[in-house]
Amino acid sequence: MKNFVEELKWRGMIHNITPGTEEELAKGPMSAYVGIDPTGDSLHIGHLVSIMILKHFQACGNKPYALVGGATGMIGDPSMKSQERNLLDEQTLSHNVACIKKQLGKFLDFESDAPNKAELVNNYDWMKDYTFINFTRDIGKLITVNYMMSKDSVKKRLSRDSSEGMSFTEFTYQLLQGYDFLYLYEHHNVRLQLGGADQWGNITTGTELIRRTGGGEAFALTCPLITKADGGKFGKTEKGNIWLDPERTSPYQFYQFWLNVSDDDAEKYIKIFTLLDRETIETAIADHRQDPGRRSLQKLLAKEVTTMVHSEEEYLKAVAASQMLFGKASSEDLRKLDEKTFLDVFEGVPTFVIAKEKLPLSILDALAVETSVFPSKGEARKMIQSNGFSLNKEKISDINYQLSGSDIIDGKYILAQKGKKDYYILVVK
Repeated sequence: MKNFVEELKWRGMIHNITPGTEEELAKGPMSAYVGIDPTGDSLHIGHLVSIMILKHFQACGNKPYALVGGATGMIGDPSMKSQERNLLDEQTLSHNVACIKKQLGKFLDFESDAPNKAELVNNYDWMKDYTFINFTRDIGKLITVNYMMSKDSVKKRLSRDSSEGMSFTEFTYQLLQGYDFLYLYEHHNVRLQLGGADQWGNITTGTELIRRTGGGEAFALTCPLITKADGGKFGKTEKGNIWLDPERTSPYQFYQFWLNVSDDDAEKYIKIFTLLDRETIETAIADHRQDPGRRSLQKLLAKEVTTMVHSEEEYLKAVAASQMLFGKASSEDLRKLDEKTFLDVFEGVPTFVIAKEKLPLSILDALAVETSVFPSKGEARKMIQSNGFSLNKEKISDINYQLSGSDIIDGKYILAQKGKKDYYILVVK
């Protein structure tokens, strides 16, 4: 069985760790948890770091708990936030929790009979009937305001904008998260909390609560916040977050994100976001450095993460879709694309509308009269006759060709291509 802390160390996944944690883990299997804030109905790749830590934790024989914050999600964590977030209603949170449960099942073993099978818990279950008076009597008296004010998440928030300040609701967040740790410690023997570096203050409030209630020793381990080599925010694109939900971020877009990371980021990310062993990763990095132009490391990273998050089938579809613009994809490959992937692949391509009742339609009229793919019939005729025009990835050399319903993909699209790189979408309505 692998050593959990050693595994995280060589992968660059440890930022802070409380003294004695490694020694405690060496004594035998342990239980730990990661908290996930259900502010959306899908996880994004920013969550993947904590999920991967839980995955390694379980692979090393330990028992992981994934805590979905149905209660704390109603408040919002002030850590790394410049302003208070919108509060979510109970119905929205319930929907988000159900969706996140399903996604986590792809990474952690919740179903087996193994003693270290993963458990999913929701802090709403133990907070919904806990009255404010009882919480302040039981928990509030144990932690001083001085202690809470000393946390970076509080100090940074207060120093940013004294006019806006911080609400009492947000200020109490660390007490609520600390109570989660205490509850799991008392009811599930969870003695270790894992999370991102920005959570250190909230996590250590939990270890302090456990100590002050007369419990035994509790531990904390955080991973670094993932950054990009150019200083940009990891997981953010012009369109926003890269989501794990294929309806929000298609497997093709997901695959492309990893395929396009920089060389420096690929060397870092392949250690953090894959389960490949050290020897395989070091060999892959060395091979990549010999010929960075092949982008072999990015291809391996994209393959591993896309397969893990979506499936091998979706990975293969994403690879095939990637060949559409630059490879030797066929008409058959094109017709296999679902509509969302088709539109993702050809995003930004000039689009024209052709009325369905005009079909069948002469190819020359379609390209130079009904649309302006070509400025004139003469230019269209010339390129078609010189074998430089393709329709749905198939060469068309007959100037008398008639566009018909059989040319339509997904009930509405026809792909026209001039030369090697100029694409046009004809939308048939």
